[in-house]
Amino acid sequence: MIHWRYYPRSRKAPDLVISVVSVFQQVASDIDSVHNELSSNAVLARVAPGMAALGFRVETGKRTVEKIPVPVLFGLDGRLEKSFAADAYHETAGMVVEVEAGRGVVNNQFLKDLFQACMMADVTEFAVAIRNIYRRTKNFESVCLFFETLYASNRLQLPLHGVLVIGY
Repeated sequence: MIHWRYYPRSRKAPDLVISVVSVFQQVASDIDSVHNELSSNAVLARVAPGMAALGFRVETGKRTVEKIPVPVLFGLDGRLEKSFAADAYHETAGMVVEVEAGRGVVNNQFLKDLFQACMMADVTEFAVAIRNIYRRTKNFESVCLFFETLYASNRLQLPLHGVLVIGY
């Protein structure tokens, strides 16, 4: 089953966010973490056609030419100096999507993903897809609790309009 939460909770999820959730819902039986032990790359491969249909560029492999670079810093004469790779990127909408599996919570990968999204030029929407369950741990709930705390404390202001957490 696909679950999702959009932050801040006081803001209605934009249409593109709802469409991204729909892509995951369309392949829910293939990626459901209660019944499947897929890697993040395998999950990304299942959602890639739907994401591409929405206008996202999607990573197709681990080689440099298969990755999706998103600009971070520009240098002399406007040349790109630093970029971070994203699993999926919708340049026009300014949305980045990261798909994580086991290490998403165990190694705090979702926090690294959040940090990188905050550094990316012109990115205003960030989504992270995380397993609902990993080794009997409720990863989706853990990540949602983190964002609940972040937004409730109001001590850290993110340079993003919104954050989507998808549990698969």
